[in-house]
Amino acid sequence: MPSPEPDISATAKALADRIEALPPHDGRRLIAIAGAPASGKSLLSGVLATTLTHRGRTARVIPMDGFHLDNKVLTARGLLPRKGAPETFDAHGFIALIKRIKRGGEVIYPEFDRSRDLAIAGAAVLDADCDTAIIEGNYLLFDEPPWSELKPLWDLSVWIDTPMEVIRARCIQRWLDHGHSQQDAETRAEGNDLRNAKRIAGAQLPADMVLRE
Repeated sequence: MPSPEPDISATAKALADRIEALPPHDGRRLIAIAGAPASGKSLLSGVLATTLTHRGRTARVIPMDGFHLDNKVLTARGLLPRKGAPETFDAHGFIALIKRIKRGGEVIYPEFDRSRDLAIAGAAVLDADCDTAIIEGNYLLFDEPPWSELKPLWDLSVWIDTPMEVIRARCIQRWLDHGHSQQDAETRAEGNDLRNAKRIAGAQLPADMVLRE
């Protein structure tokens, strides 16, 4: 695997320093990496987990994508074109998972299979010895119920502040990479991804750290 870009590595090291300086407490440390679609949450979370592991910690990345509602449910509710919006997730189920993770012990959780566009129950295991869970997702600092219940659970929250024009370009490229035409990619990005990004930006709770691109 190629080495991460120097700025990502430096950012991850700074975040690791901040995490290691947190006061000790019982249970796991929960680190929230939040941002709009295509803001780089997954990349940063992965590099941060690797950085912490190299420092002797046990860290694991847990995306919120496993809590997408199934397409059958979304279709029945008329929400399939808005997949990825706050109301297209099992928010209460996700919040319950985060509370379980914070308490410690082994936790089994769902994962999202992007190639099949569906969530798979019981697909991943968080080992009992994991001391730092890095949660990444769009709505971790979202000031709408029930999502706002998450804020007090984070030991450290990070917001990736990405310009809308960058988000648009990345989302279009993402859809192109999935085999869509230029027109369809632009329609999907502007009709759903950017709508979600603007909604998040308009109801964002304060983060402990803000990373600006």
